[in-house]
Amino acid sequence: MSDTQRLKGRVALVTGASRGLGRAASLALAREGAHVIISSRTVGALEELDDEIKSAGGTATILQLDLANAEKIDQVGPSLYQRWPHLDILVANAAILGPLSPLGHVKPDGWDAVIASNLTANWRLIRTLDPLLQRSDAGRAIFVSSRAASGTNAYWGPYAVSKAGLEALAKTYAAENETTKVRVSLLDPGGMRTQMREKAFPGEDRDKLHDPNAVAQLIVELALPSFDSNGSLVVYRDWIKARH
Repeated sequence: MSDTQRLKGRVALVTGASRGLGRAASLALAREGAHVIISSRTVGALEELDDEIKSAGGTATILQLDLANAEKIDQVGPSLYQRWPHLDILVANAAILGPLSPLGHVKPDGWDAVIASNLTANWRLIRTLDPLLQRSDAGRAIFVSSRAASGTNAYWGPYAVSKAGLEALAKTYAAENETTKVRVSLLDPGGMRTQMREKAFPGEDRDKLHDPNAVAQLIVELALPSFDSNGSLVVYRDWIKARH
């Protein structure tokens, strides 16, 4: 555990926590003293993560949640409220890659699945968790985007559109919270050594990609009560340059 414990006593929820950046973020937040609600579709990997967090002196709660199940998402806020009076940190990380093909070749079910998981699910998370974030003394909502949101990459249609929509969603949520204690951030982590990245770029040199554990340190910074920027898109590469 960290000596500083900058997030001691705070409650965080991380989606897509079973692997990649979500897993790294969960560990980093726990090291800083946060109680982390770790969420994903399957429980097996979450149990391993829970063990690792606890063996390092942290605390976590497992939440099995399929973001394709709208009804289950809607129940998250009321369920958490039965145990915690507020939520301090939301890390909306979970996403699926979907089909990589010309737009005219994308099948409706493939399109719908990406939009549902990467965009609509995050809107539902806002709906169900905003009351808990508002009860925090410094609610922080962090949405993981991608440079693909620019829409300049051929064959990335569903994923790119979902991330562009996510950026608009988060910025709208930020604008609605200008006069509250909730602050909203977007994070562009860049290329990372994750399974999703390997699926998209199977021949890529992974040594040139960012380590999710390093990117997770930026998530910690965005989650701090002292981080007061609202509605900004924070690019990991730029953050690293600014620190050196």
